[in-house]
Amino acid sequence: MEHNLLNDSMGNASQGEAQSCVLGGRHDYIFLLIPITYSVIFVVGVIGNGLVVIVIYCYLKVITVANIFLLNLALADLIFIITLPVWAAYTAMGYHWPFGGFLCKMCSTFVLINMNASIFLVTCLSIDRYLAIVHPMRSRSKRTLIQARVVCTVVWLLAAVTSLPNTFLRDTVSYESWNKTICAFQYPERHKEQWIFGMALLKILLGFLIPSFIILTCYFLILRSLMQAYHITRSKQTNNEAFKVILAVVIMFLFCWLPYQIITFFDVLFRLNVIQNCYFSEMIDSSIPFTICLAYSNSCLNPILYGFVGHNFREKLFLLLRCLPPGIKSHSSLTIKMSNLSSRTVESMSLTISQPI
Repeated sequence: MEHNLLNDSMGNASQGEAQSCVLGGRHDYIFLLIPITYSVIFVVGVIGNGLVVIVIYCYLKVITVANIFLLNLALADLIFIITLPVWAAYTAMGYHWPFGGFLCKMCSTFVLINMNASIFLVTCLSIDRYLAIVHPMRSRSKRTLIQARVVCTVVWLLAAVTSLPNTFLRDTVSYESWNKTICAFQYPERHKEQWIFGMALLKILLGFLIPSFIILTCYFLILRSLMQAYHITRSKQTNNEAFKVILAVVIMFLFCWLPYQIITFFDVLFRLNVIQNCYFSEMIDSSIPFTICLAYSNSCLNPILYGFVGHNFREKLFLLLRCLPPGIKSHSSLTIKMSNLSSRTVESMSLTISQPI
């Protein structure tokens, strides 16, 4: 959640021109709009992901592989969103951090762990949907509940490991001339540029490019298989629904995360003095808070994309909202549809697509 507020003071720029860019992005409308946006994301995200967790755990009984991934995704989004009030207060106070060094490290690490876990779990869901739809018979023995739990454990461990540099490099820095204490990265003076480049590369590659490549590949293969199934079964209505949902999943993920990753890339170029222009720096510093909000909003949109559209989820959600116990209706052979494909689509695919692509 580092805002590129103090490039020169943090030692990330050494040129004279960069000195005049130190105060970039400090606008009253940012200090007003960003906390409000964080608050909205917090409220919607807590309610949405909280309902997802309750419905899956209490009503759907977590009996499918997709349910396990979806439950972990909702938990990751929920835990991440809970930290937003702290960052809202930090921004509202003009990037002043009064909460101490320990919370600076822990809150930022907590955010990064759960952000990485969310992205990794979305990738796992995409792979699971690919296996379930394109290779339903061959993957049946591999897509077990035990393996799903193992994969989720590995995801959380990987997210924690990739967040360790953040724990060591984050700390509070006091600036008496501004009467501010900020929570930001403190890169070692030795090999500083390598640290900046390495951290940015880790964020862009593991946090976006590699997951995006896997997700897009999975959905491309799914779409190709659905097109083949359409020509065989002529199930136009079912396939149209599948196309719309899959397209929504991919577009929403890219829409939320691509702007932030692009701005992060340009910010790294400025920090490494590849770009030396104060106007460009001001654009970056003013854009980063809004691209962060857009990326964070994906956490409150996930319940809509992966849960609320599913028929089974809506049915159990209505039971929850009416305060009815989960045993009111039977729910055998449940399949939470991450890509919200109907069970009829999966069944037809198992009959029409039995050969590997």
